[in-house]
Amino acid sequence: MTSVRFRPGRVVSNRANATVQLVQHNLPILAAVAALLASSIVGACRWQNRDRREVWAEVNGHPIYRDQVESYYRRRLEGGQQAVSGAQALSLKLSVLNELIDNELLLERARKLAIAVPEAEVDREIANLSSPYSAAGFQRKLSDEGLTPAILREQVRQTLLVEKLLQREIAGRVGITPSDVEAYYRSHAGQFRVPETRYHLAQILVTPRPDPARRNLKQSDAVGPVAAEHKVRMIEQQLHAGQDFAKLAAEYSEDPATVSGGGDMGFVPASSIASDPELRLAVNALRVGQLSGIVRDDKGDFHILKLLGREEAGQRPLSDPTVQKTIRDTLTTEREQVLKAAYLEDLRNHAKVVDELAGQIVDSAGNPRL
Repeated sequence: MTSVRFRPGRVVSNRANATVQLVQHNLPILAAVAALLASSIVGACRWQNRDRREVWAEVNGHPIYRDQVESYYRRRLEGGQQAVSGAQALSLKLSVLNELIDNELLLERARKLAIAVPEAEVDREIANLSSPYSAAGFQRKLSDEGLTPAILREQVRQTLLVEKLLQREIAGRVGITPSDVEAYYRSHAGQFRVPETRYHLAQILVTPRPDPARRNLKQSDAVGPVAAEHKVRMIEQQLHAGQDFAKLAAEYSEDPATVSGGGDMGFVPASSIASDPELRLAVNALRVGQLSGIVRDDKGDFHILKLLGREEAGQRPLSDPTVQKTIRDTLTTEREQVLKAAYLEDLRNHAKVVDELAGQIVDSAGNPRL
């Protein structure tokens, strides 16, 4: 009977050249950086003070360490992914490792093509990241995330480097013709039929209930009706003073589904607000671009609404600029995804990639002693 050979992961010195790795599910402070890459990967590395680290993969001799994968695996779970164990956890770690391998391939390709990121671009992106905070608050946020300014700067540089590579090698090569748009519309006409009036809304929500997560940038959470009313009136005053709606929503709104997008709720069908007379009246009274006053719903929550757009029921024609843009965006995304997948496979074909974790799993018949 053939025995199953267990192959332990190799351990190397911390002195190996370890580039800060990038992961799509990112720390809150780097959410804006992650948005630059959409389906690419960006993230933070908590450098460990260990002399020896277990290697789980190599890309052309560049190591990717077990603790890096484990760190991102934990962040995936912290980011809202349902807790898993056993084979599911191992499968997710394999997925994380695969993304880190892809990212290293992209970084190597960008360097080979001599793509550069000017310091001014790095400065602007860091300024964008720090803009919601005071100087001291931003430093505290970095510390809480296990980052230093130097590590953050390198992460931003690598993010922009990969973005430039993808723009040059992927996005810049995808073209959509008018005939492509027309063909898509003919075969997907039902997608552009609006069954009822829809409102494109943004909101700032304040509730009297405590929220342990507090996802807004100010970590602001009103507790109790008095505190909630005081908070929403403070926000209303800032809006009257000319403050940006999306910025205030990101800083203060207590709606976890929309706070990261500046309060944008997308298109809301009329039927979804029909049951609450206060909300229905407020929305119907708005013109596009206009803000509501403070609206208190039947649950006691406070809303400040902004109408970004409105669609009446019926078939939207191909001549509609929004329809054109939707189709072009859809086709572009689809083709970019296919091209990027093929591009990464081609990079792997010309690289030496060693996946130690996969080897351990195979050798142990799916039950490695990790």
